[in-house]
Amino acid sequence: MSRSYAPSEDLAAYVRRHYVFEAQLPHDFVLIDKLLSETAILRVLLQGDWAAEMPSGEWSTFGPILLMGPNGIPWRVRVRGPFVVVGLAFRPCGWAGLFAEPARAIADNAAPMQTFWGELAERLYREVAAANDDDRIVKVIEEILRERLDVMRGPPPSVAMARFEDIARNDSTIHVAEAARQVGLSVRQFERHCYASFGHSPKVVLRRSRFLDMAQAMRGFSEPSAEHLAALRYFDQSHRNREFRHFFQLTPGQFEKATTPLFTAGLKLRADGLA
Repeated sequence: MSRSYAPSEDLAAYVRRHYVFEAQLPHDFVLIDKLLSETAILRVLLQGDWAAEMPSGEWSTFGPILLMGPNGIPWRVRVRGPFVVVGLAFRPCGWAGLFAEPARAIADNAAPMQTFWGELAERLYREVAAANDDDRIVKVIEEILRERLDVMRGPPPSVAMARFEDIARNDSTIHVAEAARQVGLSVRQFERHCYASFGHSPKVVLRRSRFLDMAQAMRGFSEPSAEHLAALRYFDQSHRNREFRHFFQLTPGQFEKATTPLFTAGLKLRADGLA
């Protein structure tokens, strides 16, 4: 079960959505899937055994409150038994208002949230864990976010990066130079801003978005027009295979047959405009 909530108006440039995920699975059930997130996500584990695979092959939980960076490559995650996770998806355009470190520092990685927010992260965990319903959970998180913004006194949300968020979601086949022109930056400035806000280069952001657009269509969550679907298609079969192997480590044919409950749930949220 996934429940999603829009942020308050004053936080809409910093937060994409709030989430509460529940899965009442059998205690001996083990689920391994992949995540491919376009944004950094705060995850608060309230119940269950939830872990991510490190490059060494070891599984790590990073503690009960962690920040998972945006992914340019798939990340294997494992869930054992029933779980409850509270999530918060950050918007790239507002990243600098909440974090002293550039998004590139956490891209394709994860770390305890205390690494970034110290005692404020500890408080966030305690108060979310004590909340007795979703409304209270969202209220607690937003109070902490406002406190963090007051402490940071950082730059306002980036208009250029907000524009690129929209471009990446709606025109994933655009060329980088044209996207830079549309947001009003030189290509070099554009790349620097993207690494700081998105954690990846503009090319990676667009490639990932294009893959996710196609994955949505293959899972039946979107009905792109014939023109848009044609634009999404890759140059040839080998190009398509390379992109699917890069972003999901499967061929398109294998992806169509694969059972991917966590990844598929994320695609559904994205198709519905909730991720």
